[in-house]
Amino acid sequence: MHILLVHIQVKPEFVDAFHAATLENARNSVQEPGVVRFDVLQQADDPTRFLLVEVYRAKEAHAQHRETAHFLTWRDAVADMTAGERIRTDYVNLFPADSGW
Repeated sequence: MHILLVHIQVKPEFVDAFHAATLENARNSVQEPGVVRFDVLQQADDPTRFLLVEVYRAKEAHAQHRETAHFLTWRDAVADMTAGERIRTDYVNLFPADSGW
């Protein structure tokens, strides 16, 4: 498993548009064969902060995801909506070893 946590801060005036674009990307992403899950979280005490939890069957599946039409559309749509850089951290799954996903 290849797991990514992506922290994104959005400019306040773009929260609703970012939310809509990101949900559309997530709906399409979970249809990809290499994607196990794609969670979109919004921070409860600061609605401008989002966390994407992306779980892939393998690291290569993430590279394939970044070439899809829906990802490219999302990337371009939200480019000017974010405040600062996205912070991405990569993880590997240790337990359970076989999650059944």
